[in-house]
Amino acid sequence: MKAKDIRNKSQEELQKELVELKSELFKLRFQHATNQLENPMKLKDVKRSIARIKTILKERELKGIQV
Repeated sequence: MKAKDIRNKSQEELQKELVELKSELFKLRFQHATNQLENPMKLKDVKRSIARIKTILKERELKGIQV
């Protein structure tokens, strides 16, 4: 997910997306631990998406913007 796409979403959408990504990360970690993960790069992509969303949420919090 690109930062540009994330910035166009509302606060509620970002919170929902964050919960979904965290759930997906948990499932991927479980698959990785049991050697069932087909694409290990998926872990990296999900972690980066979570970080991007958290960064944008923090930016909005500091600016006081509620989009």
